[in-house]
Amino acid sequence: MLKSKTLMVKTRSGKILKIVREHYLRDDIDNGLLTDKLDLHPLLQNDLVPHEHFLVLDTNVILHQMDVIEHPCIKNVIILQTVLREVRHRSSPVYKRLSSILENPDKKFFVFTNEHCIETWTARKRKESSNDLNDRLIRIATKYYSDCLSDRNQQAVLLTNDEANCAFAVEEGLIAYTAEKYVKSVVGHPELLDKLAKVNEAIEVDRSISYPEHLKLSQLNSGIKTGRFKQGKLNISRENYLEGKILCPDVKGGEILIQGRLNLNRAVHEDIVAVELASEEEWSAPSDVMLDVSIQPGAEISDSVDKKVVSNAHRVPSGKIVGIIKRSWRPYCGILENYGTPGMTRHLFTPAERRIPRIRIETRQFKSLIGQRIVVAIDCWPKHSKYPQGHFVRSLGEIGDKETENEVLLLEHDVSHAPFSQAVLNCLPSPNWAIPEEELRKREDLRGFPICSVDPPGCTDIDDCLHFIDLNDGSGAVEVGVHIADVSHFIRPSTPIDEEARCRGTTVYLCDKRIDMVPALLSSNLCSLRDDGDRLAFSCIWKMSLDAKILQTRFCKSVIRSKASLTYAQAQMMIDDPAKTDNVTVGLRGLNKLAKILKSRRILNGALSLASPEVRFHVDSETHDPIDLQTKELRDTNSMVEEFMLLANCSVAEHIQQEFPECAVLRKHPGPPPSNFDVLINAAKTKQLDLNTSTSRELAVSLDNAEKPQPGVNLYISTLLRILATRCMLQAVYFCSGLESDFKHYGLAAPIYTHFTSPIRRYSDIMVHRLLAASIGADVTFSELLDKQEIQKICNNLNFRHRMAQYAQRASVALHTQLFFRGKLVDEKGYIIFVRKNAVQVLIPKYGLEGTVFLDRDCEGNAMTMNNLNYVEQDCKIFVGSIALQVFDEVVVQISHDASNIQHQRINLKLVKPNLPGISSVPSES
Repeated sequence: MLKSKTLMVKTRSGKILKIVREHYLRDDIDNGLLTDKLDLHPLLQNDLVPHEHFLVLDTNVILHQMDVIEHPCIKNVIILQTVLREVRHRSSPVYKRLSSILENPDKKFFVFTNEHCIETWTARKRKESSNDLNDRLIRIATKYYSDCLSDRNQQAVLLTNDEANCAFAVEEGLIAYTAEKYVKSVVGHPELLDKLAKVNEAIEVDRSISYPEHLKLSQLNSGIKTGRFKQGKLNISRENYLEGKILCPDVKGGEILIQGRLNLNRAVHEDIVAVELASEEEWSAPSDVMLDVSIQPGAEISDSVDKKVVSNAHRVPSGKIVGIIKRSWRPYCGILENYGTPGMTRHLFTPAERRIPRIRIETRQFKSLIGQRIVVAIDCWPKHSKYPQGHFVRSLGEIGDKETENEVLLLEHDVSHAPFSQAVLNCLPSPNWAIPEEELRKREDLRGFPICSVDPPGCTDIDDCLHFIDLNDGSGAVEVGVHIADVSHFIRPSTPIDEEARCRGTTVYLCDKRIDMVPALLSSNLCSLRDDGDRLAFSCIWKMSLDAKILQTRFCKSVIRSKASLTYAQAQMMIDDPAKTDNVTVGLRGLNKLAKILKSRRILNGALSLASPEVRFHVDSETHDPIDLQTKELRDTNSMVEEFMLLANCSVAEHIQQEFPECAVLRKHPGPPPSNFDVLINAAKTKQLDLNTSTSRELAVSLDNAEKPQPGVNLYISTLLRILATRCMLQAVYFCSGLESDFKHYGLAAPIYTHFTSPIRRYSDIMVHRLLAASIGADVTFSELLDKQEIQKICNNLNFRHRMAQYAQRASVALHTQLFFRGKLVDEKGYIIFVRKNAVQVLIPKYGLEGTVFLDRDCEGNAMTMNNLNYVEQDCKIFVGSIALQVFDEVVVQISHDASNIQHQRINLKLVKPNLPGISSVPSES
């Protein structure tokens, strides 16, 4: 049967358009009862429902109770087309979770296309809202299932948290309950009660606490349009959880500062908020106080932030949050606080992420959850509650266990680490796959070239190889090739493996494992450019003069056979050994000479050579626990590979931007605002060093000048300055060329740049390979490849994934550092790199370790008065009594592992030299 739907749509210009859509109805739609998609005899028992029954879920139940729905006991559920469409529209994360359940045959979830079934569809009534129509469609479908099941002495039960919908359902003779009422009556699964989201029920009300009311969304939108309110994503400070900022380009400095609990007004890190800007007289400055997240409940600091008394010139735009536009809540890892009255069901949960507030939950499993890492979700934050309210999701394992802590850091940084789905694995070729003859005929055969790879030890996902050949044509020219794994040959657009790689965005390297972007058959075998056979590659080949000037560039799909898979150390030894004269060694020497010229030229153009403390762990082969730790050694061969990868990326960027000016995938590094350099400049002045930060070129020259020996200045100061300079930088980001006008890469001093050289571990490089292949006729374009809005959407996800991968890698280093120092007590030299009003941050170069030493804590870690602290901001100095501590001061610290704080197990730094009476042992945040 053919029906029609009529929609009235208002255009941007204000015109009303009438849209008529055809709507097909059928009488043979599968309802799941006559197939194995639903059990014939549901086993879940409930005291409210005496008969076997199937569940029909309303949209609001799915949106708020997914942790209950995902429990293994919840089976035989009917998901209506109406509900599925609404969930997809309202919450992409929930829709993905629901889709995962629908793909699991054990859960027995069935999607019923009720809007195309002649018995369950109805037309919209006059003046009926879309929400009311959806509710009526849900009730009609529930009635349909009740009628179908009546002959089998079974029932259909509607779960809805909409009071009106529930009441209408009961009036119509249906069985309907709220999710909470139904779950409380489930037989044999008391743990479900902990998973219930308390959306409309306050766990705790404290009338002494009263946050300002949030304005309605309509009021916020109106205020944003008129300019009264500013919209942005809240970024809570890592050093002070009572202080945050939102980016706002149209205010001075581009940021609005928000300080104190009341001004933050129940907003959580990364929420999209509306902010009302305060008058200039009320503007403040970021606090110099670092808050210690180890302080236990009941001993917390004031709800307000220490506000600096500053001149008008140093004040920054400040404001208060008046409403939440979009919540960015996610499941949080952490622990339950071990305090309170025995038998209590209400407890405080402390998240591992210090920027997230404690969460109040109800649980009947308190005894079994103490000492465990658990996951909790936020449900709501009432105005009369100091903390947000949430519910228990699941337990991860014992605190301190390495596998548990690894799971925590992966979840906290949203790193997808589940096994690849069968749909993804079905896209892979056979493990015995060999290059077909037809493919060989399409490619340049470079298997006879002296090609080799140079990588860190233990590398199995080899993305890149190099070659060098003296052309001997009388011109003195040479040929240099960069050969990159041709991953795009195996990962075709819009396939499940392509969608999974796009979602993951990047491979994540932890200290003891690697979370691959693509399955191991590709990353460590068929795509990896190992020296054990033929491989498909995408080659960038230059004809160059001996002074490293490019005479000609060409790109081609190729087949190569690496002659050697080398480590940086092995390649360096070959270069340095005069007895070695084979083609690979001669090529390495030629590459090394050219690389040095390329690097000096880049630096002359303003490229920055920055620094960061990096360490490598040696792990036990059986337990994988760290048994040794050392800083990474950089050799000429590290720089050699880097220079040619940079050159290839620049060459490819220039080419694809010329060929596809509207949709090239590029990478830019914005120049930092001048204020970012204030800390660096002030720190340098303490050593009588003047830094010019007006351009990247001037900064590079200033940093080079700081390396020259000066009386009374430690030679390591220049390295510390480069470390501080690194922290002044903004993040580099991917973007679509058709949506930006500024392509410059500040750090590399490059006019245009992209990522081409690591497609095994970066999805951005796969996108670039597809553009490059299309530009040389080696592959075809497709609509998504040329859609600049879609490309930018993908780039936004890649930027997020790369940022999270970096944070996860740092967290992994911190975890392994803690494991390494368990049971150890080590005295080691360090340097003060930051001075705050109540703390100093110390860097220990030998271990790449950085920690915060709080100066307002006594030997037991208890809060002390700050009366004996005198902070001199402009001199980057703090006096503890008569003892002065200044940035770049050399200190001696005793390093140990602090297991006393069960949540934030961390490294303790005890100042040994100078010795500070009364605060000689204070905890650090490392």
